[in-house]
Amino acid sequence: LRRVWRQRRELLLEPRYTPLVAACLCLAEGGVNLWVIRRVPYTEIDWQAYMQEVEGVANGTLDYTQLKGDTGPLVYPAGFVYIFLGLYYATGHGTDVRLAQYLFAGLYLLNLLLVFRIYCRTSKVPPYVFFFMCCASYRIHSIFVLRLFNDPVAMAILFLAINLFLEERWAWGCVLFSLAVSVKMNILLFAPGLLFLLLQRFGLLGCIPKLCICAVLQVVLGLPFLLVNPVGYLTRSFDLGRQFQFKWTVNWRFLPEEVFQNRAFHVALLLAHLAGLGLFALHRWHRSSLSWRKELRCTAGVAPPASYVCPLNSGAQIVFVLFSSNFLGVCCSRSLHYQFYVWYFHTLPYLLWCTPTTKLAHMPKVLLLGVIELCWNTYPSTVCSSLSLHICHGLVLLQLWYGTASAPATHTPPPSRRPAAGSKKAQ
Repeated sequence: LRRVWRQRRELLLEPRYTPLVAACLCLAEGGVNLWVIRRVPYTEIDWQAYMQEVEGVANGTLDYTQLKGDTGPLVYPAGFVYIFLGLYYATGHGTDVRLAQYLFAGLYLLNLLLVFRIYCRTSKVPPYVFFFMCCASYRIHSIFVLRLFNDPVAMAILFLAINLFLEERWAWGCVLFSLAVSVKMNILLFAPGLLFLLLQRFGLLGCIPKLCICAVLQVVLGLPFLLVNPVGYLTRSFDLGRQFQFKWTVNWRFLPEEVFQNRAFHVALLLAHLAGLGLFALHRWHRSSLSWRKELRCTAGVAPPASYVCPLNSGAQIVFVLFSSNFLGVCCSRSLHYQFYVWYFHTLPYLLWCTPTTKLAHMPKVLLLGVIELCWNTYPSTVCSSLSLHICHGLVLLQLWYGTASAPATHTPPPSRRPAAGSKKAQ
């Protein structure tokens, strides 16, 4: 401890101290969550609707079109039903809200441990940044322990899957990834990055079994509902064309409502998303030692020249591809609601600090985190807050694009054949 105190500056700046800082922050967060639960009033938004939706399943209703709550029909896949059915029984049919809050506080700490383990493996982010990730976000604590949304459940499972990917346990990682998708579809924003990694790691034929794992799990989880009303289950739980209410949007408040609801606007966002994924896949996700053309030859099963070998993904590369894939989807989302902040909140430190950072650049990045947090804490959203959020997202994308650009190749001149001047002893 004496040595740590003498090196306290390094403690805040050196990623190798992340485990120590993470342990301290997790202990502090346990107390913070207990204080929030006991002192801040609980706000009912979706919990009772969740309980009403799964109560129908508990009563024997397996037709998805007949399952609904106060906020509308059930629109989440089968994994959500099983997990919240367990919470339904654990909390006395959903009546013991305080117990549910404590369970979500435990989920918050588990999620934090999984996130810290990812950051420990990558060693990219200075430890002082984690103070902003933990203690400074009112909105994230609210989403977990004051609102009891299903988004944190899906993200915790997703971070567990990423930990398995980092351990090279790809099959189990795909199982957990598919389970996270079955809780909420926003996890599909990570899917393009995962597909890229699977192609890069296993090749075109080798990744097919991993994709089958994801697909088979979805069928197994949804089988009781598919047997009763397959069309009803698929259209309700995987409805990609669902309209969002303008009054809840955080990111598009500066647009007129008729533009926000216009299908042409939605198509434009989809095209922008696909274009962004294509550009990052071709120019930023590949390893610096390989051109994308060589990587495509590797993934297609074509034998590469003897001069290079298709490399395995390092931990930092895996995390960068997955996190940036998700962030591109968030930037192009048709609407972001307040609980959606948890979709990418814990990935922001990595996205900001995974690129080389000079001493003077630390403060603008911290400021960027603060402005994003302020935008998400502005309720209801305003023209200024939504525009500011897009500007911040754009700045993050720019630094990801230019900060991960490959360094220009340096051509070293061939050694001269003339002997250098000097004595034989010097030579």
